[in-house]
Amino acid sequence: MQLLTPDLGLLIWTLLAFLIVFFLLKKFAWPAIIKGLSDREQNIAEAIASAEKVKLEMSQLKNDNEAFLIKAREERALLLKEAKEIKDKMISDAKEEAKAQAAKIVADAQVTINHQKMAAITDLKNQVGTLVIEVSEKILRRELSNKAEQELYIKQLASEAKLN
Repeated sequence: MQLLTPDLGLLIWTLLAFLIVFFLLKKFAWPAIIKGLSDREQNIAEAIASAEKVKLEMSQLKNDNEAFLIKAREERALLLKEAKEIKDKMISDAKEEAKAQAAKIVADAQVTINHQKMAAITDLKNQVGTLVIEVSEKILRRELSNKAEQELYIKQLASEAKLN
């Protein structure tokens, strides 16, 4: 039973030892522990604040990035539209130029054909004129007294004449 009811001296010495340890801890250990805890709390608060700041910066960067992407897509669409317009214009210009050149070639060919046609007609007229002169000359050389002989001679010359 002695263990359950301690002696008065033991109680006093135990209380005295507790109070000495309590005061020593209060004077030396508690300020260091509380300072360490407050420093740790402050570091955690700073880390949370910097994490929030980084989070805000990341969301701002994300918004800026999306704005840049939208702007880049718009510029790309504009460039593609301009390139298509330039391509269509170049194609239409090339078609118009080809049509103009084809029309010029056709007109030049028609002029050349008309010149050659006129030259052929002129040459044919000259040949006919020469032939008429030759036939007339031969007729005039022959005796003009006999009309039947003249007609026979003209028919003979006409059949002998070669047309070029």
